[in-house]
Amino acid sequence: MSRKILITDDEPHIRLLLEQALEELEDHDVDFFFAENGEIALEIIETEKPQLVLLDVMMPKMNGFDVCKTVKKDWGLDDVFIIMLTAKGQEYDKEKGQEVGANLYITKPFNPDEIMAHALKVFDIELD
Repeated sequence: MSRKILITDDEPHIRLLLEQALEELEDHDVDFFFAENGEIALEIIETEKPQLVLLDVMMPKMNGFDVCKTVKKDWGLDDVFIIMLTAKGQEYDKEKGQEVGANLYITKPFNPDEIMAHALKVFDIELD
């Protein structure tokens, strides 16, 4: 079974930062996919079935809450691990993330090592 990560953020430098933080996973047959808005993210999730989705909240066309709700509640894809990454750190926003089914809600700026640790758990990978 192939391992896949979808990185969704409307900021190109955030997508690049996340890719660089996780690039060591490529040595463990993890493929990366990228989306700059929620609509593209849903298309990729539907076709590629990534196990891990890193999802920004504030994006054009469709926000991360709506993407997460579609994936978890409407499509019932409980096996997709969704980490919401956002500058919105209010308690209300975190609760909304939980309501729509996010597995984790991490505020920006985030620690790339924390993202890697979660990815390793999702894929059950141990680095040397």
